[in-house]
Amino acid sequence: MNYKILEYDEYLKPFASDIELRMSNYERKKKELLGDDLSLRDFANGHEYYGFHRTNDGWYYREWAPAADRVYITGDFNNWQWLSHPLTNIGNGVWEIFLPGTEALWHGCKVKAIVEKDGQKFERIPTYARRVVQDPVTRLFVCEVWDEAPYKWKKKKFTPAKNLFIYECHIGMAQEEEKVGSYIEFRDNILPRIKELGYNTIQIMAIMEHPYYGSFGYQVSNFFAASSRFGLPNDLKSLIDTAHEMGIAVLLDVVHSHAVKNTAEGINEFDGTTYQFFHDGPRGDHPAWGTKLFNYNKNEVIHFLLSNLKFWMDEYHFDGFRFDGITSMLYHDHGLGTAFDSYNKYFSMNTDTEAVTYLQLATELIKEINPKAICIAEDMSAMPGMCLPIEEGGIGFDYRLSMGMPDLWIKLLKNTPDEFWNIHHIWYELQQRRPMEKNIGYAESHDQALVGDKTIMFRLCDSAMYTDMNKDSGSMIVDRGMALHKMIRLISMAAGGEGYLNFMGNEFGHPEWIDFPREGNGWSHYYCRRQWSLADNDLLRYGLLNEFDKAMVHQAQDAKIHAKAPNYMFGDEGRQVLVFERAGKVYAFNFSPFNAYDGYIRVPARGDYIPALSTDEGRFGGWDRIAMDYKYKAVKQENGDYGFSIYLPARTAVVLEKVKVERKPRAAKAEEVKETKAVKTKKTAKAEKETAEKPKRTRKTKKAE
Repeated sequence: MNYKILEYDEYLKPFASDIELRMSNYERKKKELLGDDLSLRDFANGHEYYGFHRTNDGWYYREWAPAADRVYITGDFNNWQWLSHPLTNIGNGVWEIFLPGTEALWHGCKVKAIVEKDGQKFERIPTYARRVVQDPVTRLFVCEVWDEAPYKWKKKKFTPAKNLFIYECHIGMAQEEEKVGSYIEFRDNILPRIKELGYNTIQIMAIMEHPYYGSFGYQVSNFFAASSRFGLPNDLKSLIDTAHEMGIAVLLDVVHSHAVKNTAEGINEFDGTTYQFFHDGPRGDHPAWGTKLFNYNKNEVIHFLLSNLKFWMDEYHFDGFRFDGITSMLYHDHGLGTAFDSYNKYFSMNTDTEAVTYLQLATELIKEINPKAICIAEDMSAMPGMCLPIEEGGIGFDYRLSMGMPDLWIKLLKNTPDEFWNIHHIWYELQQRRPMEKNIGYAESHDQALVGDKTIMFRLCDSAMYTDMNKDSGSMIVDRGMALHKMIRLISMAAGGEGYLNFMGNEFGHPEWIDFPREGNGWSHYYCRRQWSLADNDLLRYGLLNEFDKAMVHQAQDAKIHAKAPNYMFGDEGRQVLVFERAGKVYAFNFSPFNAYDGYIRVPARGDYIPALSTDEGRFGGWDRIAMDYKYKAVKQENGDYGFSIYLPARTAVVLEKVKVERKPRAAKAEEVKETKAVKTKKTAKAEKETAEKPKRTRKTKKAE
């Protein structure tokens, strides 16, 4: 079969057999899981069977623990007697117990599973636990039976925007107080900020329960439990519901690439073996992260993970997912130290084809549940077809994060003086895409905000952020930092992808890193928060960056710039000037730190152009050197192009929009024609009257004259 992926990218043609293998693996596994009748949506219902479920006459508790010799349940309901309530093995590794009476368990009742294997007994958290809390005294984690009344959704149906402007966030560190923030505080305090900035999507990190706060949520222990650090499950639902009412989509940062190795808190060795969910031996251990790696070929594992995706969509109304760590999933060496500089690197013995198949099944399920759902892949390797539909030979994601973009800016800022920045190199790097695949552009990642690294603004200004961010400081370091911060964000947003992402606080140049509470800092929350008051302080410059970000996002949203591809218009490498067009808007950048540009630029069409946005506007901390009411007239050049001369100060960018020619509505035109006809009729009647009154001139009369 000839898949379209081979038409989109001619360099893939020698690897047609690998694409065929990809698709045959997918079809075979899908048939194995579903047979002839089931859909993935019907299949992914593990959460509706396993775990705790109340019926009219009692409670069921079920687990899949194939290697266990015996399984028990203990908790508040039996005064923590370990062995008084055994489960029955009903076949295929499934264990079950029925507790008669609706009061046998209750909402908030604390429970644990006891698993016996080879004469040893282990305390375990139920694998489908929906609520896991940490005892403040013992610091141990325990499952709570969760049986609250269903949440009443105010916004039952929601459709995400087509052009994504994503605000990546973390609930716990979203408050200014030195503490762990809550879902409710985020809903009430942070969502309005995000709405005002113009972002139409939030991507929430660290929702799935994790025992170590400092893992940033990337070492998940309980896949069906929303982190209890931030509040109750209904609090998270209220946050999502409110976001939907504001027109904001909500994505879950989902971690299916690995799991925490902890046995007391997580699913590792639940049934007494390492291979229940994960690969046995070295293949089951991530060499860099110290975590466990799923066996994506095992049907029960696929069932668990797919059910997990459906659970978050059905129970919490998430609008999609950003899949973390996909590069680690795709390759047996997890992409560690591999330079993906050849197509051979994607199709080799190093490729984990089982993980590729799982990702295809995952994206198909998500779209089956909600065709408008959003799937974003964090893949630094740029695996071909990652963001193409499955039927075209792809893996089914909608977007890939442009992970090379933050690296581009880090390397330039660290290694290259401003005056040597190559604008054509910047343009080339921002345009790197797989054919027909969409990317999410971003200037800096959340990793740069962590202690030990630096955000763009911190790297630009460093210690001057502590002393010279007041508006009257006159600091050349801060002036440079402000100018480049705006330019870098604008060009990343406008040229770097088919969507845009910003990490919480970076929009106003948050001055300090993120350092989670740990033994080394005395378990302090001082650096694990966001200082919103800096952006709100009229005496400081942070608010000016915040205002620019808001104007940039709103302007780009209104223009729907991500609906069209960017087009190169003009470049002057020596003078560091770059001009491109996107969705009818012209973006002109002068990256030179010293020299203004006063000369010709090319634009896409004839007409008048006016500035719509400039990084040099005084309201954004600039110098107002560009007249925002000036009209540039694009005329045809000798070579057939259209263009005009423009003045671009050093370290400045401007967005120009074509002035629309006002066209009169048809009704007005019809009226005008009617009036014209009436006038003509009057004139004609008058002329005829005058003609009639004049004596007729005969030939004789004319001769006599």
